[in-house]
Amino acid sequence: MRKQKPLLEACVEIEIPFHDCDPMNVVWHGNYARYFEVARCKLLSTYECGYDNMEKIGYVWPIIDMHTRFVGSCVFGQKINVCAQLLEYEDRLKIAYVITDMETGKKLTTGVTTQVAVAMVSQSMQFTTPQPLVDRLRAAIEEASLPS
Repeated sequence: MRKQKPLLEACVEIEIPFHDCDPMNVVWHGNYARYFEVARCKLLSTYECGYDNMEKIGYVWPIIDMHTRFVGSCVFGQKINVCAQLLEYEDRLKIAYVITDMETGKKLTTGVTTQVAVAMVSQSMQFTTPQPLVDRLRAAIEEASLPS
């Protein structure tokens, strides 16, 4: 599979807390979904497309698919960089993630989530992304591609 170029990206730094770890001080695998969520929220809110903005126009965004590949382990006290990269947005939100060690840059974990819009009133899944979100993301992508 060919690596897709991200349309937009946002990164967050996280220091691994003790309560995220198992008895060997390694991050329990279920916590990686939370790290992805922190970066995803940063990505979406950066472009005024956060969950609160989408709820105001009547949509929620459940995850319908998630894949995680563990390359290395995150451990207690480690500082990690979690980057969320928007890959698709017109029919669904497809976001890739890369977690790296802040000190060494070593890749530790990768992942991908897929989300779809669901109309809050009817609880019906939308087969295209709501136009206000498409417009905001398209404008952000165009702005990001302009030469500095």
